Amino acid sequence: MSSPYTVVATDKAPAAIGPYVQAVKYNGLIYASGSIPLDPVSMNVVEGGITEQTNQVFKNISNVLSESGSSPAQVLKTTCFLKDMGDFVAFNKVYTEFFGETKPARSCVEVARLPKDVLVEVEFIAVEGK
Repeated sequence: MSSPYTVVATDKAPAAIGPYVQAVKYNGLIYASGSIPLDPVSMNVVEGGITEQTNQVFKNISNVLSESGSSPAQVLKTTCFLKDMGDFVAFNKVYTEFFGETKPARSCVEVARLPKDVLVEVEFIAVEGK
C-alpha cells in the first residue's frame, strides 16, 4: 500500500468480536466489515425476527458511516448474507427504507450459518464525504 489506511472505530456500533476492525479507510474509500444485529452496548443479538435484526444492522452501519465521514448516499456496494432467502422480501423492505433513492450495487446470498446464529449480516464499501 502506498499510504497507510485508517482504522474506523465507534462505540455506537458493536466492537469487533474477532481479529478485525469495524472498517478501514484507504484512498477515499471505506471498507466495512460485516455488521450483524448486535446491540453495541450489551453486545447481545437484538430480539425479534428478520425485520428487527435488519433494522439493528442498519443502525450499526449508519453509525460506522457517520464515524467514517460518510452517509448511506455514499455507499457504492453492499454484500448481504441471509440465513434464509425466505426473508428476502422483509429484508428488502428495511434495506430500501435505509437507502431511499440511493441504489448501491449489491450481492445478496443465502448462507448456512452466520456468527452468533443471526439472521442477517451486511458489509459495504463507500466513498468518504457526505
